[in-house]
Amino acid sequence: MPIPLRKIYQLKITLKDITPPIWRRFLVESTMPLPVFHLTIQIVMGWKNYHLHQFMADGNIYGVPDPEFDPPGTRDESHYRVYQLLKEEKDSLIYEYDFGDSWEHTVTLEKILPYDSDQPLPWCIKGKRACPPEDVGGVWGYDNFLEALMDPTHPDHEHLRSWAGETFDPNIFDKDKVNTRLAEISQL
Repeated sequence: MPIPLRKIYQLKITLKDITPPIWRRFLVESTMPLPVFHLTIQIVMGWKNYHLHQFMADGNIYGVPDPEFDPPGTRDESHYRVYQLLKEEKDSLIYEYDFGDSWEHTVTLEKILPYDSDQPLPWCIKGKRACPPEDVGGVWGYDNFLEALMDPTHPDHEHLRSWAGETFDPNIFDKDKVNTRLAEISQL
């Protein structure tokens, strides 16, 4: 399949089953390979890339080949690009990270824009709320974590505050920090 003309995709990624929502709006090149897209999502969301991941689109699963963990029929993500999974505005896919905690994200193609060589790519436009800490236990573990973190009288408050880092604030998202990190992978 020939690679189409380069476009800029405006995407919105939302962490599923979290209220209030944790989301990011960002730009990528439509021809970005899925392994680089994975790294982009890791940075945009604030994950640390400690765990396995997969993309799910149109009934297909794309990931890093691993016969011990992959369901049969998993496609090698290194052979695919973003435009092959997201073709038209409003198309979406699921990105799952950390199969133990099972963080599922909905990635939606909001806009297809003309390619502009002056636009840094990838690039984060906006976002809300901090990413949960790694290994917090998925959606339910995160709810329990936040409950303990917000209650100084909770028996686990001090331990979890120390574990997450004294500066962790679930309401803070730093777009500039994300874009600085994205600049590191812009040449991949």
